[in-house]
Parts: sequence; structure tokens; C-alpha cells
Amino acid sequence: MKSMKRSSIRKRRNRIKENKSKNVYIVLTQTQTYPARAIHLYTNEPYAHASIAFDEDLEEMYSFARRGIWNPFNAGFIEEDINHGIFGKFRSTTCSIYQLKITDKQYIKLRNEIEVFKQNKDDYSYNFLGLLAAAVNIPVRMKQRYFCSQFVAYVLERSDIKIFNKNYALVKPRDIRLNPRLKSIYRGKLAEYRLTKEKSLVIQ
Repeated sequence: MKSMKRSSIRKRRNRIKENKSKNVYIVLTQTQTYPARAIHLYTNEPYAHASIAFDEDLEEMYSFARRGIWNPFNAGFIEEDINHGIFGKFRSTTCSIYQLKITDKQYIKLRNEIEVFKQNKDDYSYNFLGLLAAAVNIPVRMKQRYFCSQFVAYVLERSDIKIFNKNYALVKPRDIRLNPRLKSIYRGKLAEYRLTKEKSLVIQ
């Protein structure tokens, strides 16, 4: 009888541990690059790019985008820095930052998914065809090729984080912006985000 009680207590503790939550962050941005402006004109949406971050300060943020500043066709999996690269060049970049609460188990899975991309980053490239096809609601999946919001949706889905009711190859920044599961925590200039955050902490 006692062993059954201990077993039941252990199961409850394990469930509690699994249900502990962590936060990840999804970031939508609009730069003044020609591709971003073209997407904005076509979609009439405020944001053309999506990224995923593991911390509120956006120190560890990932997406699919150009690898350098000048050539938009040399693109693939990258780790982004809000003060360098494209974001450093275009200091007027606007953004919306969203918080997503997930379980510890989902967080570990998401970490593992991103690690696969990091370990094989040179094998990945940008899904230009998929981006164009998604605009007319045709899902195009290509091995080791993603566009930014497709990548975000893919790693979430692979981590059992189901927040989109559509094929991940069709997920656009709009689907992120309007998603009820996401909590908006900041809207404004990306370059001012950390400073604004620090000021709010001082006021508190």
C-alpha cells in the first residue's frame, strides 16, 4: 500500500515537473531592405520577417535570412543580432515581440531542434520558391530549405508546440501577429527595445 502511495506521489511530481513553464519569444520585424519593402507592398502587412529567441533580451535569436548585409540571395539559417548585420545597418527597423509560454519538455525539444540547425547550418538554404508559393496559399516543402516564418512554425511544430492551424509551409508573419496564443510585450523600434526594457525595470 505504501509503495503504491509513493508511486502515485512520484507520478504527480513528474507531472508537475513536466508542466513547469518557460518562455520563448517570437519577433516580427520590418527593415528597409528592398525585399522587405516589396513584401510589405504586396501583403500590406506591417512586418515581413520572423525570428525565434530563447531569451527576453533577444541575445539568442534565430531565423532564415541573408547571411551578409549585401547579397539577399546568399541566405539560410543564421543567428541574428539586433545590433549588427541587417538590424545594425537599418536602425529604424520596427518590430513586435511576442512571448510564448511552453512547458519544460517542449522547451528541451525546441532547444534540440535548433541545435540540429546550428550543427548543420551550412547545409541549409532559403526557400525562395516556398516564400512565393505561400503568397498564393500553396505549401512548398523542400529539404533543408525554409523561409523565416516557415522555419519558426516548423521548429515549434517539431517541438509539439501547436499554435498554428495550418501547414507550417503556409505560416506567414500575419499568422504570428494575429495568434491568440502569443502575448505581445513590445512594439516599436528594435534598436530601442533593450533600452526601453531597462527603463521599465528602473521605474518598477
